[in-house]
Amino acid sequence: MTDAPVRNLMTAPGPEPAAEPASSSRAQRRKARTRAPKEPKRKITWDRIKAQRVLLLMAVPLLMYQILFKYVPVYGWAIAFQDYKPGRGNIWNQEWVGFENFVDLFTGVNGERFRRVVVNTLGQSVLTLVVGTLGAIVLALLLNEVKNAPFKRIMQNITYMPHFLSWVIVASLASVALSLPSSGGFINQGLMTLGIVQEPILFLTEPNHFWGIVAGTSLWKELGWNTILYLAAITAIDPSLYEAAEVDGAGRYRKMWNITLPGIRPTIVVLLIINSGWILSTNFELPYFLGNGLISETAETIDVFVLRYGYQLGNYSLAVVAGIFKTVVAIILVGSANMAAKRLNQETLV
Repeated sequence: MTDAPVRNLMTAPGPEPAAEPASSSRAQRRKARTRAPKEPKRKITWDRIKAQRVLLLMAVPLLMYQILFKYVPVYGWAIAFQDYKPGRGNIWNQEWVGFENFVDLFTGVNGERFRRVVVNTLGQSVLTLVVGTLGAIVLALLLNEVKNAPFKRIMQNITYMPHFLSWVIVASLASVALSLPSSGGFINQGLMTLGIVQEPILFLTEPNHFWGIVAGTSLWKELGWNTILYLAAITAIDPSLYEAAEVDGAGRYRKMWNITLPGIRPTIVVLLIINSGWILSTNFELPYFLGNGLISETAETIDVFVLRYGYQLGNYSLAVVAGIFKTVVAIILVGSANMAAKRLNQETLV
């Protein structure tokens, strides 16, 4: 008799627990992922080295290249702390001035100009990166949907070919395309034919257009080449996911949004992390060949500034300081991007 109330309490229907929101389940999965035990690091032993000796020998030439051309020249950073004059002899026979060159670059006579070229470099690089990444992703998605194999190969070859042109040729083509209709400027001719503008636009004399010109020209040249990694990532997606989505009635665009894009998201994140380190190393040829005195306020970048006010004027210390600045900023940007991706539980470099 005494067990009846207990039995009734155990079997009595009670209020059903409220459905857990999707966001909380996502948070639980994230916590479970972070709490998952990490795989123990495999120790490096002589047996492992002996087993991988062929791969290690294949890596030696690349390692030597990196050491000789990437690390050995770092000793030249000493020029940034000197009043370097080539006529005095080697690098160790120069006059040491401490951080005087850094102060002159950021706050001295060239300080205002250098800050402006930093803004120009950031603007051109970020715009080029955003436009190029979005264009490559869209093109990869569209090419993936093409079922006619010969037509797909033709389209890939057409979009790949500009990559193999030198930037000097690309700059010349862009200069002609943006010129007046009488000089072969088909862009102005097309705008006037469509009634968008009444008179030709002098693109290369108006500063407000230059960043867009750089981003558009880079997009045309590198669009097809940048899709290679995204197409490779798409081929790694399990085809059964598309079959299941098709059974559920998902259309082509729904499969792109819910299957293809999430499938290539790790590749997108890793490429963005890598490219973030090149933000201050924007293309040199386009600003140099397309820029002129009328648009120098928006066209001049760090590399052009270093060439004109560093090497051509013999101020090698200033050039080295600018290079150190670019390197430090690149390391900070890559580390910050990698840390942000790790906090968002995305793919990271390390």
